[in-house]
Amino acid sequence: MVKFLPYVLKNLLGHRVRTLLTVTGTALLMFLFLFVASVQEGLGRLLNTRDDRLIVFQAYRFCPSSSQLPVFYEEAIRGIAGVRDVLPIKIVVNNCRASLDTVIFLGTDPKLLPQSRPHFRFTAGDWSSFQARNDAALVGRRFAERRNLKVGQPFTSSGITVQVAGIFASDEPGEENVFYTHLPLLLNTKHHEEFHVTQFEVMLNDPSTAETTASAIDTKLRERFQVPTETKPQKAHLQNALADLMDLIGMTRWLGIVCVGVVVVLVANSVIMAAQDRVKEHGVLQTIGFSGPKITGLMLAESCFISLVGGLIGLGASAAWLMFSPLSVSTEGVSLDFTATPALMAWGVALAALVGLVAGVVPAWQAGRAEITVALR
Repeated sequence: MVKFLPYVLKNLLGHRVRTLLTVTGTALLMFLFLFVASVQEGLGRLLNTRDDRLIVFQAYRFCPSSSQLPVFYEEAIRGIAGVRDVLPIKIVVNNCRASLDTVIFLGTDPKLLPQSRPHFRFTAGDWSSFQARNDAALVGRRFAERRNLKVGQPFTSSGITVQVAGIFASDEPGEENVFYTHLPLLLNTKHHEEFHVTQFEVMLNDPSTAETTASAIDTKLRERFQVPTETKPQKAHLQNALADLMDLIGMTRWLGIVCVGVVVVLVANSVIMAAQDRVKEHGVLQTIGFSGPKITGLMLAESCFISLVGGLIGLGASAAWLMFSPLSVSTEGVSLDFTATPALMAWGVALAALVGLVAGVVPAWQAGRAEITVALR
């Protein structure tokens, strides 16, 4: 079939306008498909978190600004069996609702942070620069690219001014969209929060003890102190924060399915028109020895070629856009990346080829079964 590729290209170029419109429409739809799929991929990666961490949050609270836990809870949590380490975190966001431009500050102990985030890879700056200044901040790579931030620059949001001491990359989803700062910088003495943080991140010795350890933490803090807590595995905590957003992302899955369906109709229409235009040509091909299956194969090759070219253009454009203009959506202090992974790209290319095959199978089969005498008339 490869030797007939010039013939296939000649047929497609013989109707340049129709081919161009079909390829363009396919590219636009596959662009939208990958964009939607990247949101779902980002959500899947975010919820596929490590299972050795618990999040201690104030009970009956939903936004980081509403959770206020005394700092001295840290010592009580450390004394519970199964707890390996505890990291107090103060979260300040400029917008607690879903937004494409949320600034998230995470204040914590600069001495404890390197132990809790050993996977950080610095593209600029280092740990010592961060620990040297009280107003220093580490910035995630994706956020720094969106705001064009460099080491040494000041940044102000939500009434907080920090100096960029380092820019880091991370394999953990969502982390590249946040600022890590010194905890005292975020403590607001005007509102008597100087001894309160938003949550505690608890690292476990054994992930299998997550439920029992979480129950032990809540029970101990409820019995000894006045502020009740709700301790959950990190995945469950993220699911709770993203509940409304997950419903919306679930609806976008239907948009992706519609895109694929429209591509099938678009390519099928183009192939049907091509088959009708070349009825006599197919009759001539049969008279010189071309079999029905071979004619069917040529029509399928045209269909797959159109779909693949349009798919590659659309998928490539969408992936390039997300690479050079990183997007993320945040809600309640949790950030979700739009992620076009190589695996997702490969799946999109395979889907484009499959769409071409499905769209062309009926008209190609009809062209291959046409009788010679009828086709020549």
